[in-house]
Amino acid sequence: MKVLVTGTAGFIGSALAHYLLERGDEVIGVDNLNDYYDVRLKHSRLERLAHHSGFVDLRFDIENAEALSKAFSDHRPDRVVNLAAQAGVRYSLENPQAYVSANLVGFVNILEACRYNEVEHLVYASSSSVYGANTHVPFSVHDNVDHPISLYAASKKANELMAHTYSHLFGLPTTGLRFFTVYGPWGRPDMSLFLFTRKILAGEPIDVFNYGNHRRDFTYIDDIVEGVVRTLDQVASPNPEWSSDQPDSATSLAPYRLYNIGSNNPVELLRFIELIEENLGLKAEKNLLPLQPGDVPETVADVDALVEDVGYKPATPVEVGISRFIEWYRDYYGV
Repeated sequence: MKVLVTGTAGFIGSALAHYLLERGDEVIGVDNLNDYYDVRLKHSRLERLAHHSGFVDLRFDIENAEALSKAFSDHRPDRVVNLAAQAGVRYSLENPQAYVSANLVGFVNILEACRYNEVEHLVYASSSSVYGANTHVPFSVHDNVDHPISLYAASKKANELMAHTYSHLFGLPTTGLRFFTVYGPWGRPDMSLFLFTRKILAGEPIDVFNYGNHRRDFTYIDDIVEGVVRTLDQVASPNPEWSSDQPDSATSLAPYRLYNIGSNNPVELLRFIELIEENLGLKAEKNLLPLQPGDVPETVADVDALVEDVGYKPATPVEVGISRFIEWYRDYYGV
C-alpha cells in the first residue's frame, strides 16, 4: 500500500513508518519537526527511515491545509495514519492554543484531505486521557467519556466526534486508537521513563506525582505498532446491530470504530521506578508530590474489542521493555 503517516519524526510515527517500510509499503511521511522536545532526536528517527527508497519525507504543519492538500494530490495515498498532534497533558495547561491548532484545526484538514482524495481508511491517534473523570476500570471503549479533565483529553475526544461526522456524512472509514502510556526505545523525552532515566544517571532527584500511587497501563512500542498495523489493514465497517436505543459509543451505523490499545497489565509507578533502578544499577532520589491537575491516578485498558476484531496480542512484559529502553538509551547517548 501507499500510506501517508503524519508525525513520522515522532515516537510512534517513526516506529510505525519503519515497520510499514520493512514490510514493503510506501510511506509518505509528514512532520513539522517542532521544538516541543529535542529536535535532534526527531532527526535521528528520520535518519533511520531515509535509507528506504519507499520513504518520502515532507516537512510542514498539518494546520497548513494547502500543503496537506498538495501532498495528497501529488502522492495519492491509499490509507492514512494521523499521529501528528500536540501531545502532553501538563503542557496543555500552559499552552492551550497549541492543542487547538494541531489537534483540532490540523485534524479537520486531515479529514477534508481524506474526503476529497478517496482514502480507503483513516486511522488516527486518540488517547486514554479521554476517560478523564471515569473511575470504572478497566477502561472500556463502551464507557461514557464525556468528562475530560484536560484540554488535551478534550481535543482527542473532539477528534473522535469529528471522525464520526465524516464517517456518517461521507462514508469515510475511520478508526480511532486510544493509546495507553507508550514507552520504549526512541521514546519521548517528556515522558516518565525517559525523564527518570536521564535524571537518575545525572544524580538528580525525580518528581514522583501522586506520591507514587499511580498505576499505568504501560504499553511497549512494538505492541503499539502491531495494533496500529492490524487496524490499518482491517478497514472500519458499519455495525449493523447499532441502535440509538442502546447506543454503543465504539461503533456506529457509519464505518466508524474506536479501540483501546494498551497492555491490559497495569504497573504501579513505584514498581516501574524500581525496574529502572535495577537496570541502571543506581538508586533514585524521589521527590514525592501530589497528583497534578489534569492527571488521573489509574489507567487500565480493556482491549477485548481489539483482540476480537483484529487479533491484537500485546506480548512485551514491562521488565523486558524497560531493559530494552535502557540499552537503547545508553547506546544512543553514549552513557
